[in-house]
Amino acid sequence: MKHISLLVLLIGLFSHPLFAQDVNKLIKEKQVARIINTIASDDMRGRSALIPDDINKAGDFIEKQFKKAGLQPLQSLSGYRQEFQKMKLSRTSLKVIVAGTTISEDRLILSSGAEVINLNSSTRMDTIGKGQPLFPSLSAIERNGGDRIVLVDKAHAEEFKTAQRYLNRSKILDLDTKAIGSILYILDQKRPNDISVKGTQSKEIITMANIVGVLPGRSKPDETVIFSAHYDHIGIQKPVAGDSIANGADDDASGTTAVISLAKYFSKIKTNERSLIFVAFTAEEIGGFGSKYFSQQLDPEKIIAMFNIEMIGKPSKWGQNAAFITGFERSTFGEILQENLKGTEFQIHPDPYPEQNLFYRSDNATLARLGVPAHSISTDQIPTDPYYHTVDDEVSTLDMANITAAIRGIALSSKTIVEGEDTPSRVDKSKVN
Repeated sequence: MKHISLLVLLIGLFSHPLFAQDVNKLIKEKQVARIINTIASDDMRGRSALIPDDINKAGDFIEKQFKKAGLQPLQSLSGYRQEFQKMKLSRTSLKVIVAGTTISEDRLILSSGAEVINLNSSTRMDTIGKGQPLFPSLSAIERNGGDRIVLVDKAHAEEFKTAQRYLNRSKILDLDTKAIGSILYILDQKRPNDISVKGTQSKEIITMANIVGVLPGRSKPDETVIFSAHYDHIGIQKPVAGDSIANGADDDASGTTAVISLAKYFSKIKTNERSLIFVAFTAEEIGGFGSKYFSQQLDPEKIIAMFNIEMIGKPSKWGQNAAFITGFERSTFGEILQENLKGTEFQIHPDPYPEQNLFYRSDNATLARLGVPAHSISTDQIPTDPYYHTVDDEVSTLDMANITAAIRGIALSSKTIVEGEDTPSRVDKSKVN
């Protein structure tokens, strides 16, 4: 009897599709390299979500890959593009005069949702002193909004340059947004008695698009598992050694490559009892607008888990065949993945960089705020990554074997969730900022 039971067990084990079709044979490094080289090529011009002609080239490529994988469009869509519109405000002029002297641009940040900016000495003035942390202070001021002039102590000069790159960029608003306030930050601790601020911004309606494909579930089609990454990056930057294209090879062409590879893998093994949604988000780099729109089209209670893949191009602090999960403690998602990986070469760890606040720095946060067990998976040693958000984030800096290993690891780790055997606990919405 024991021999018969063992035989039945072995037959069941080795007839399982994941054993019959080795993940190493279905997810190949050569294919991974081909995909990422295309997405991160100079031809994509850095995939800025603010420049449709550039990012649409990448979108077209991802659509073709989803079609080759045999994915279906998301319900209510006729194709793979999930389009939405936003209003883009771009600065056309700014002149700041203090006591008769024009202030140079390198000491200014303008964050405005208005087409015409007109501030003066009667405008509310705030300060960010030497002892105050700059970025939390900026966040608090931005949330409060309104017209105001903010004096920033010169002790924050280096951080001010970083803030300029983010707050000086075009403002993205909903189409029905009414005129909102203008905030001018000046790197100067002296309160001016006489100040004149005049500026203008142009308004443009732009169409953005997530790329979404679905592999319907066999027995639990109403339960959904999401595999996602953002395909936008930061576009054209100031030239460095003659190079102005921020290719975003690791951030996040690597994650987008994983999503495409996983779509092809699962469409071949056909073990998904739950429906799988594969999505490449737009506009993550400028505020997560793609994931926000996507989340509004679905019932979050039917989303079982979200595997958001963010920067897997280089070995983790534990070496190859290892990754980490942001927000590990917020659900049982990570524990399930760890259990599924027992006996394999790959390991999953909790986020080793809590001070970086990574749980909130990618598209998973949008779904987590709705209670979805939504976590980002990464290998990047971000505190010491010299290529992050630079023109040097190119394919030549990546470890293709690491990317391939990470994709295989994610495929294996998701097994029982995809097959409907395990359901991660929900994220506590009250504890997500």
